[in-house]
Amino acid sequence: MNGIIGKKVGMTSFFDEAGKNIPCTVIEAAPNVVTQVKSEATDGYAAVQLAYGDCKEKNVAQSMKGHFKKANTAPKRKVAEFQLAVEKDLGEAVAIEDLFAEGDTVSVIGTSKGKGFQGVVKRHGFGGVGDKTHGQHNRLRAPGSVGACATPSKVIKGLRMAGRTGGNRIKTKNLKVVKIFGEKNLILIKGCVPGHKGAYVIIEK
Repeated sequence: MNGIIGKKVGMTSFFDEAGKNIPCTVIEAAPNVVTQVKSEATDGYAAVQLAYGDCKEKNVAQSMKGHFKKANTAPKRKVAEFQLAVEKDLGEAVAIEDLFAEGDTVSVIGTSKGKGFQGVVKRHGFGGVGDKTHGQHNRLRAPGSVGACATPSKVIKGLRMAGRTGGNRIKTKNLKVVKIFGEKNLILIKGCVPGHKGAYVIIEK
């Protein structure tokens, strides 16, 4: 699976040749560095580990410092494995143009925005409990009944209730590459991708 690590910049719009306005997500994908090359002989499978995003040396574990030093590169924030179609050696860079072209269909993996502890209306789309009638008030966003009394005398596991929302790993599939700006290390992808501005994402083909 071809892939590269990038950082979400934000959203913009792009006008195609027909003048149609296309909403796009801008992802900065500066050249990734190959920090490890795995082979069938040594690891049992063939893969390439890429690293992206410079960080301070004090924020990297001691074992990873030697790992990056072996690849002759500065410490990185994000690492991921891919089965690249192009041959790359340890320490070499992988750019956007090496893997993707305009018009390609890709998938983007990221972590969705965390929304904290939310009620059932926002978390699951519940409609609330009826209207403000017959003395019923402040029940519009309530979950309603959560379990029977005598039988089974417990709340069934998996019942949709209030709880923490967001912060999940999400893969958005079948997104189209609209434009690639190689000199600026930017790639425009049609539609939205998970994550906040500045979040790290993985683009797969």
